[in-house]
Amino acid sequence: MIAIIDYDMGNLRSVQKAFEKIGHAAIVTRDPKTIQDASHVVLPGVGAFPDAMKNLERFKLIDPIVKGIEEGKPFLGLCLGLQLLFTEGEEFGIHRGLDILKGRVVRFQISNNGTKTKLSIPHIGWNTIQMKTQSPLFKDVPNGSYFYFVHSYYVVQEDNRWASTTTEYGLEFTSSIWKDNIFACQFHPEKSQDQGLKLLRRFAEMG
Repeated sequence: MIAIIDYDMGNLRSVQKAFEKIGHAAIVTRDPKTIQDASHVVLPGVGAFPDAMKNLERFKLIDPIVKGIEEGKPFLGLCLGLQLLFTEGEEFGIHRGLDILKGRVVRFQISNNGTKTKLSIPHIGWNTIQMKTQSPLFKDVPNGSYFYFVHSYYVVQEDNRWASTTTEYGLEFTSSIWKDNIFACQFHPEKSQDQGLKLLRRFAEMG
């Protein structure tokens, strides 16, 4: 069973419907026992980093996330769900993340050396990915494929070996990661049509 963690941070139903579309049942839940018993865990999210961490703590969801990852269970973070895996985020001050991976979540800048650029923040819309590692999540996805993004912050990792893809938006940033059983995407596969569904199918079939 695939457990989609419900912590009041958006787009849960669209993720569930995407899994259903590819023939895999998924349950939206905030029950720690259900998450603990699941074969696969998904942490989606849209919203602010500090609010998300407060909600994970309030609903007592941090332990089942950490334990599931430690047990080797396939884990997928989506958008904010990727960012929360890291040490800290700088949205509305410095806030502690799950610290499962080492790194910081920082904001895109719309100027470079004082010169305005044409970038708009947040980064919204379709953009391409460049493969950096042979992640099993991307086995059937061509290099340079387009995925759908909505975010104002990106991850700066301490160890770039975790970057499975990067994307250009004023700079080259990590758009997905892979470390052991941990997979995460800054983009939204559930909104990325056929290529996004391929990723979700590959994740659902892991085990």
